[in-house]
Amino acid sequence: MDDALTTRPVGQLLYSFLVDYLGAIKGLRPSSIRSYRDVIRLFLLFVAQDARRKISRLSLADMSFDRVQMFLRPVEVQRKNHTRTRNHRLVVLHTFFDYLAMRIPEMAAVSERVTAIPVKRAPPPEMQFMDRDEVHAVLAKLPVAGRLAARDRALLLFLYNTGARAQEVADLHVENLDLTSSPRVRLLGKGAKWRVCPLWADTAHQLRALLKESGGSIGPGSPVFASARHQPLTRFGIYKIVRRHAQWLDAQPGPRAKHVTPHTFRHTAAVHLLESGVEINVIRAWLGHVNLATTNRYAEITTPMKEAALRACEPPPNTVGPLRKPAWHDDRALLEWLESL
Repeated sequence: MDDALTTRPVGQLLYSFLVDYLGAIKGLRPSSIRSYRDVIRLFLLFVAQDARRKISRLSLADMSFDRVQMFLRPVEVQRKNHTRTRNHRLVVLHTFFDYLAMRIPEMAAVSERVTAIPVKRAPPPEMQFMDRDEVHAVLAKLPVAGRLAARDRALLLFLYNTGARAQEVADLHVENLDLTSSPRVRLLGKGAKWRVCPLWADTAHQLRALLKESGGSIGPGSPVFASARHQPLTRFGIYKIVRRHAQWLDAQPGPRAKHVTPHTFRHTAAVHLLESGVEINVIRAWLGHVNLATTNRYAEITTPMKEAALRACEPPPNTVGPLRKPAWHDDRALLEWLESL
């Protein structure tokens, strides 16, 4: 065992990994950093238990390849978690051990073995979206009066209009809105990348009503969507609001039953844009996807577009029967020329 690794504590490296590397260098959002932190915390708890010492006494020598494998194995076998959970934890550990190898050359051999652990193939999660009549029904059932009625109506309409992620909505400030003659919003997405989405006239109207209702206490840095206590809504708060107003769709009979969440509105916006004929690259920019393959998944789930493609390929009724020979078979001059070649 390398003495340098045995005596090197992990505390300072963990701090620089989460704060300096993920935050300052890679530019991850606070929510993503918290996700990395939670996985690292679980890994450290496991290592401390296996090494039979306190977390504060762990060294780099305890961060072994065998312990990484032992940490990943119970995720699916004992805890019955999905393969995607195991893959997420492995990706975090890949990033962490890559960082250790950059900072501590003696960790390069262990890092190479850890980052060689493959991610398991897993089917993508089912992508649910609402039909247009279901969206209209959800919006029609929203209360028109009450303390938070204007906020909830503006929130759900905004989710459908922009396809924004819940965290992007939670981070939205008044200064990011332009509610003039060409209303639009600037959204801060993954990787600290900004994008602009146009707003419908109705969405802009609802947002103006919401801001007007807030009174003179609101400023450019104020959150657009706030709680009853005037605190910024979290993504969990947004989730609860959406579930409260769309939960009735869970009880719909047969395949129409849907567990509607804020991300369901995101999928719905993408599918409806696609069905309206919007070019796929525009939708990619609209949603803030880095990879076009992510956007292409929406083309696989929209039945109306598949039916339209089927109708476009369907032969006319009078073509049923024996297929006619191509016209060039009856063109003697063309046949003679071909034979002369």
